[in-house]
Parts: sequence; C-alpha cells; structure tokens
Amino acid sequence: MLLLVCKNYQRKDGLQKHDLSSAETRGFVTTGLRRKYSKSEKVEAVLAKARLSIREAARNNSFNSSNYEDDQDFVPQGPIYRNANAFYRSYLEMEKSFKIYVYEEGEAPIFHNGPCRSIYSTEGRFINEMERGKHYRTNDPDEAHVYFMPFSVVVMVHYLYEPGALDMNAIGNTLADYVHTISQRHPFWNRSLGADHFMLSCHDWGPHSSSYVPHLFKNSIRVLCNANTSEGFNPLKDATLPEINLKTGDIKGLLGGPPPSQRSNLAFFAGGPHGYIRHLLFDRWKENDPDIQVYEKLPSNISYESMLKDSKFCLCPSGYEVASPRVVEAIYAECVPVLISDSYVPPFSDVLDWKKFSVTVAVEDIPNIKKILMGISEAKYLEMQKGVKQVQRHFAINGPPERYDLFHMIIHSIWLRRLNLRLHTPV
Repeated sequence: MLLLVCKNYQRKDGLQKHDLSSAETRGFVTTGLRRKYSKSEKVEAVLAKARLSIREAARNNSFNSSNYEDDQDFVPQGPIYRNANAFYRSYLEMEKSFKIYVYEEGEAPIFHNGPCRSIYSTEGRFINEMERGKHYRTNDPDEAHVYFMPFSVVVMVHYLYEPGALDMNAIGNTLADYVHTISQRHPFWNRSLGADHFMLSCHDWGPHSSSYVPHLFKNSIRVLCNANTSEGFNPLKDATLPEINLKTGDIKGLLGGPPPSQRSNLAFFAGGPHGYIRHLLFDRWKENDPDIQVYEKLPSNISYESMLKDSKFCLCPSGYEVASPRVVEAIYAECVPVLISDSYVPPFSDVLDWKKFSVTVAVEDIPNIKKILMGISEAKYLEMQKGVKQVQRHFAINGPPERYDLFHMIIHSIWLRRLNLRLHTPV
C-alpha cells in the first residue's frame, strides 16, 4: 500500500433531537438575581440561538434575497435542496459560530496525518486541513462545540495490521488506548460520554474499529465512507463521508462533461466483482446489453473517464462495503448516479434531496435496471442531469478549501449533528 501523506431520516431544517439529558436544554432563564454562566452554558446558548434562526428560515422557505445582501459569494437555491433557505441560514450560522478543538495527543503518522491521494483521500485531506487550523479550529477547548480525534484508520491499517491476520485487535486497541488517554487528560470526553466528539474514517474498517470503544460507537459523531445502516451507522448522529479516488492528488480534468444530447450510452459500470451486489449485476448485465454497459475490466483501448462522460446514467453498486468512489465520479462527470444498495445513506442527505439528481435501485431490482432507466422521461432526465451539475460544487476538493465545497460540507454535516445534540447544562 502506498501512503502519500500530505430512506429519509431528515426534517426539512436538517435538525433532529438527540438528547442525552432527561429534558431538553431550552435556553437559559434567570430567576431573580443575575448569575454568571459557565463556558459550557455559553456554548449551548450559541447553539440554541442558531437552532432558532435555522427553524425560522425553514418555516419561511420562500427565498428573500434582501436577507442575504451581505453575501456576495453563493446562495443555494433550487430543488436539489430539501430546504434551501434552512441550509443557507445553517451554513451562515456555522461560519459565524462553529468552533472545533483538535486533540494534540498522538504522534504522526498514525495521528494528525493521512493519505492525500488514493481511494482514501478524503480521510487524509480532512485531517490535514484541520491540522492547518485555518477553518473553525480553536485552541481553547472550553469554547469548542465539538472535539476532533485526529487518527487515521487508513494509516493504522498500513502500520498496525498484519496481512492475513483474522482480527484487527491492534487497531481497535490503539483507538481504545487513545480515547482512554484523552479522557484522563481532559474533562470533555467524560462530560458528554463522547457525544460532542467526532472521528472521521474512509477505510472499510472504520466502523468496526470504533466498536472497541462502546461510547465512541454509540454516542460519538462518526463521519464514515462506509455509511452502512446494517452495520450500525446511525444517520441521526453519524455522517456520510464521500469517497473520492484522487489518483493524482487533485480533481483537475475530472469536472465536467458533454451535454446530454452527446451522451451515447444509457448506463455504464466498470469495476471488480467485490461483494454480492456486483455479482448480481454481472450475472445479469455483464457485456450482455449494448444499452447497459457493464464490465469487470474495460478493454485497454477504452478510457474509464470517457465512458463516464459518454453515459447518461452511471451505475454505483456497493462493493464489499457500501462505500464507492463511483458516486462522486459520476457527479464529477455530470452523469446521473444510480445508487444500488439497500443500506447506504448518501452524503449530505440532511441538506441534499438525492431524488432530484440520482436514481435509487433496490438490489432486488437489478434485473429491472434497463426498464427503470428507460422509464425516466427525457424531461425528467434533463432535470436530474441539471441537478448533478448544480450539486457538483459541494463535492469539489479545492486547495485551499472554498465555501460550500467538500471540506465545508463535511464540517456542515458535523455542525448539524452537534445542533441535534442537547447536552445537559446545570442551572
């Protein structure tokens, strides 16, 4: 392994209640004498104010440009959003208020680093960007809303896993030791039982590794490429991390594609026979129909990227796990993604309405893929393809990050889950 380091769970406002106390924190009301509030109470007050602002925006879903005259960059609008007004207000509140503390414990490369290329690039890119400290990071843990545990499961697998071993105890035990260390040195983990802490992993083993720390698995925000509900992924507290295979380290040349009228293929997929879903796809469609072009391995004279850009629909079947870089590859190529899985929660689905720019096919309907896609009208397809082009900015990797791009959308997913959490505050 080469390491280059450098289903609808949502409300319209993206907020859900996730309460660890017996009663919701509703604000801070004084009775009689004025008292001094603790730092934790002030943190919760900021979140309470943000919740109120977002819910007001959600109720008033009609766009009013006068409310945002100070924003000269980008204003989300259109059907690709569940509630564009609520998302916009939430994003602005995040930019204004959100603070993240990054634990300094742990030594590189296992901690504070990660791969910036390869299929696991989003893990390393996020860790490295947080380490730079230019966005949202605070050096004062008392003012933080969430606490980031900067370990890389990808690097742990590289250094700690013995090929051929039947278990991953070395990785799980390292995570357990790490959480024990920060819980002994700081009060924040024990204060919330890990609920205002988050980890991030794009490796398939990320979810299982977190199970070595029960509170991490059950309480913490886990940002995972393997967003598999059948393996414990909880959309109310966990967030989906897009998987992006950065072969060269950037997305130069990957964005864009010809208009729909110049796309000659109905549907396309090429990839290894990883997992039972792909076996079902191959059994029915592998090199069997000129409209549904499915390959285990492309001929040497055919470019994978050109096939993506020449296709109207790009099939995105789960592999051994549900994560697949093909979802983002399709979006980059402006090809409508076809999600084939029974347990995958798409990225940023608190905010994005995936029905507007993708197709979901149940595993049992794999034999009906052609019928399903042919049944989509030309007008409907054009709307979906337009949505893919619109949503592209939210999956773009920029250096340095730009507003509303992949890095900021990951942060926003974490922000929403922290808003959903009401920590008990003594009064």
